[in-house]
Amino acid sequence: MNIDVALDQNILELRKDRPELNKLHKRLRRNIGNAISDYNMIEDGDKIMVCLSGGKDSYCMLDLLLHLQKTAPINFEIIVVNLDQKQPGFPEKVLPAYLTKLGVPFHILEKDTYSVVVDLVPEGKTYCGLCSRLRRGTLYGFAQEIGATKIALGHHRDDIIETLFLNMFYGGKLKTMPPKLLSDDKKNIVIRPLAYCKESDLERYAEKMQFPIIPCNLCGSQDNLQRQVIKEMLQDWEKKNPGRLESIFSATKSVAPSQLADIGLFDFKSLKIEREERIGAINVV
Repeated sequence: MNIDVALDQNILELRKDRPELNKLHKRLRRNIGNAISDYNMIEDGDKIMVCLSGGKDSYCMLDLLLHLQKTAPINFEIIVVNLDQKQPGFPEKVLPAYLTKLGVPFHILEKDTYSVVVDLVPEGKTYCGLCSRLRRGTLYGFAQEIGATKIALGHHRDDIIETLFLNMFYGGKLKTMPPKLLSDDKKNIVIRPLAYCKESDLERYAEKMQFPIIPCNLCGSQDNLQRQVIKEMLQDWEKKNPGRLESIFSATKSVAPSQLADIGLFDFKSLKIEREERIGAINVV
């Protein structure tokens, strides 16, 4: 379908669902506003490189940031970047047509990381680790090339929780994806504006907005993903105990180093008791 016709049809459909869409948009807008404020993600004069994969999350992030750009009391620039990894069957015209219709400045980077990943990853192993490293390196380099001050990624609350459990179960580490991150070389700052947004809200919003979703045919096609196992476990927990995921996410924002066991974060070795000296005996009645 022609992208212009599709967008015009979307407008008609959206009018039917306006009350629920407005409620969703308001909640998501509040969520990203709080996340941006809490972590000082966007500052006046920032040049934000918004990474658009073609998935629901990055479409939602772009839509919400464009709205914020119009209403925020500060000025910041948005430049959209898509990395075409040369996956077979990737619809190359969808994103350029969509972004041109929006009138947003964008770049399509072409780099055949697909062949590299398929060649180097042994059969039966998952592609995600190598794929993400190659993708991250390309995007970090391009951000510096265009002078972007922040790189916006579309990870949401559920992604952050899943990564927490992936690191605990398979890596033996208590860490996850932070809402804001300074790269190891200190040359890039990554922000995750959707950090407070639930995946279910983003799914419904993307469906009602009818974004032209492009599925991932690389890692998304594998059935042995550890992340998928974690996701199913967490969804089962949430179904049996509504609110558990929100509680887990809140825990990542309320860390007590003295109540864990990391000697690098808390000086357990130097702990000493502190008592006032008592004069005389204690009278027992």
